[in-house]
Amino acid sequence: MKKLLPLLCALGCVAQPALADNKLNTLQNLSQAEFKSLSEDLGSALSYKPITPAAPLGVTGFDVGLELSATEMKKSSALWSKASGGSLDTLVIPKLHLAKGLPFGLDIAAFISTVPTTNITLYGADLRYAIMEGGMTMPAISVRGAFTRLSGVDQLALHTESLDISISKGFAMFTPYLGIGEVWTSSTPHGVPLGAESFSQSKAFIGGNVNMGLVNFAVEADQTGAAKTLSGKFGFRF
Repeated sequence: MKKLLPLLCALGCVAQPALADNKLNTLQNLSQAEFKSLSEDLGSALSYKPITPAAPLGVTGFDVGLELSATEMKKSSALWSKASGGSLDTLVIPKLHLAKGLPFGLDIAAFISTVPTTNITLYGADLRYAIMEGGMTMPAISVRGAFTRLSGVDQLALHTESLDISISKGFAMFTPYLGIGEVWTSSTPHGVPLGAESFSQSKAFIGGNVNMGLVNFAVEADQTGAAKTLSGKFGFRF
């Protein structure tokens, strides 16, 4: 896994729209309202993105992939220069993601990420339960609880929790899916004259998965609050 991290960072550097220094280290330049706007966009960008159908993997199943998620900083693109000295319209986050099937329709998953040009390190995990496992004629329906946590930013502690429900139906190699949910974000500044912000944002997502034997591709569009995210994953699912 450690050998894949340099590749992950390289992919993020290629994809990141702005190669300037975007380290979040001047939050003291923000007003309270600006800090909330930045926190809302960060909550949208850093919250959990499943990029997977609702059907469970099964006891012997694995899903391993490299991901890229690109979130439009809808409310705060103009604030990045005040918060970091750089400029950023879209935050691109590379991830290494691993999911494992468990008994009784349960799946567990986790990811890690280091975001190039920033001081953002991110990790998260989810636990998913298939209410309906799906089949030839029936869709799969699952509920998922997830969390993410930001690290590496001395001036900011931010974490998210989310709950969603999704549905999918496979057609040969292609499995479309969609879902809705809620994301709760806690954003706490450190060492600056700002107050903490806690809020929730609704989310909706739609995607598709193509499995070609061991090789697997998935794409997903997500809207959490006002921010839209496009994600893609390449890896192995079996």
